[in-house]
Amino acid sequence: MAIAPILPSSAGKFPLSDYKSLANEELSARITVAREKLGEKLLILGHHYQQDEVIEHADLRGDSYQLSQMAASSKDCRTIIFCGVHFMAETADILANRPEKLVEREGLRVKVILPDMAAGCSMADMAGIRQVEEAWQQLGEVIDTSDMIPVTYINSAASLKAFCGKHGGIVCTSSNAAAVMEWAYERGNRVFFFPDQHLGRNTALTMGFTNDQMPVWNPYEEDLGGNTDEAISGSKVVLWKGHCSVHQMFRPEHVEQFRKNNPGIKIMVHPECPQEVNDIADISGSTGKILKTVEDSPAGTEWAIGTELHLVNRLKKEHPEQEIHFLSPVVCMCATMYRIDLAHLAWACENLVDGDVVNSITVDEETSDYSLVALERMLEVS
Repeated sequence: MAIAPILPSSAGKFPLSDYKSLANEELSARITVAREKLGEKLLILGHHYQQDEVIEHADLRGDSYQLSQMAASSKDCRTIIFCGVHFMAETADILANRPEKLVEREGLRVKVILPDMAAGCSMADMAGIRQVEEAWQQLGEVIDTSDMIPVTYINSAASLKAFCGKHGGIVCTSSNAAAVMEWAYERGNRVFFFPDQHLGRNTALTMGFTNDQMPVWNPYEEDLGGNTDEAISGSKVVLWKGHCSVHQMFRPEHVEQFRKNNPGIKIMVHPECPQEVNDIADISGSTGKILKTVEDSPAGTEWAIGTELHLVNRLKKEHPEQEIHFLSPVVCMCATMYRIDLAHLAWACENLVDGDVVNSITVDEETSDYSLVALERMLEVS
């Protein structure tokens, strides 16, 4: 499969360096002016993990797939500026420019901009398409891969979504992972889950599988990802050795410390956290579930939440009637998300006003088509 998901970035008429020295107040004002000029043809999407000053300019706020869906449903949007990371912008390009949408717009593509091309995802980068293809080939030497369903987390490159589409697989989010796994077991006896081992493991454990049925595939081990033939043959889920650098930081001792010092506190974590943390939390759930749980809780509820720092701090501000703590004593923010700042956003907006699309994200047709197959299977499940 020939993959060329990202076109080269453009410097634009207005150099990025011109924006770096400007104060946030000026940058914010310039973004507002640019947006007024562009009108409804521009949608700025802001992922929950973005900085507050960036989120303030977002037309839509949400998780990666939710944002892409909402933007794709817009009739007027012609350009998306995605304040997120690479794989999110890829998904937005795939959904906004799927065949039926192109027909509606008489072949006119929605352009997708990522303000900073260095805004990647460490988890997504832990599984490359060539590594996954090599693993699939090796697995096929031990088991029948026609009876194995590949499942990729939405936090992955378009090439991996396309791999799943091509091999009878599917995409999942943190909120529908269990339903997706059930879908997979209706069609096969094994699941190959990548790139986040923790979401895969925590989900499979709730379904009754055990850790000895879930070997971890290390792409840097030459033979069977570091596993024996017996381990692969006896597997129900083969997990990829990948993780989220933010959620990996939360530890059982953090939970124990809060419970010791704050009697009655509730612990809520994202399922990307390691099993030893997920198992002892009061609630484990997606970003959407975390938000809704806090919104629906009565005044006086005390929480320690294990997810990205900017999101937790925003919940503190928006729900002063509750006492909300960040679960880890160590700062755990998504460093690549943090790369999107007002300077990059203003630069992208003003160049767009001048007719120059900088940092365009375009997924090639074959990858897009197969990715859509896997994404549409997920939609049917959801």
